[in-house]
Amino acid sequence: MSELSTTPISGRDARPDEVRVWDLPVRLFHWSLLAAFAFAWITADEWDRPHEWAGYVVAGLVAFRLVWGFVGPAHARFSDFVHAPGKIIAYLRDMQRGKAKRSLGHNPAGGAMILALLAGLIGISVTGYAMTTNMFWGVEWVEELHEIIATLTLIMAGLHVAGVLYSSLAHRENLIRAMITGRKRTLESDPIPPAAGA
Repeated sequence: MSELSTTPISGRDARPDEVRVWDLPVRLFHWSLLAAFAFAWITADEWDRPHEWAGYVVAGLVAFRLVWGFVGPAHARFSDFVHAPGKIIAYLRDMQRGKAKRSLGHNPAGGAMILALLAGLIGISVTGYAMTTNMFWGVEWVEELHEIIATLTLIMAGLHVAGVLYSSLAHRENLIRAMITGRKRTLESDPIPPAAGA
């Protein structure tokens, strides 16, 4: 059940000031993945063994997130933020016009970026592991593919940060804080969570 901070509004319609959107496992995943990916990037050229172990941590975190995307709470599930291409394109157009609607969970563009990042991380993990096997040990194209996917994933991570900053400014909401505390403020347009309707 979400933890709510409620301020009475009018009559029996009590809307919470804030609602917990991101559960603890999602938040731990997010910041642990950031640390592991950054460490893997820093150690890529000089420290093979630490780089390899960081890669295993990344792979384990991604595996967890894939499972949690099906069994976790509402906003952690893929069903909450995976949208059709048309809806994603429409959202991006609204962003250009400054009319993008605020989402309590991931917005359509953010959801698409999450999927792209997970795909990139899977690609990094698969090619990285392949480089440790006898079949692909020393195979140049595998190493090059690993580096290309890692670079593309880093670029996508940068775009993700840019999107977070844009949404934070556009909707006057600190999304970085939300990924730390798990809480986001509610608006009149947000549905009242079940726990707040009593």
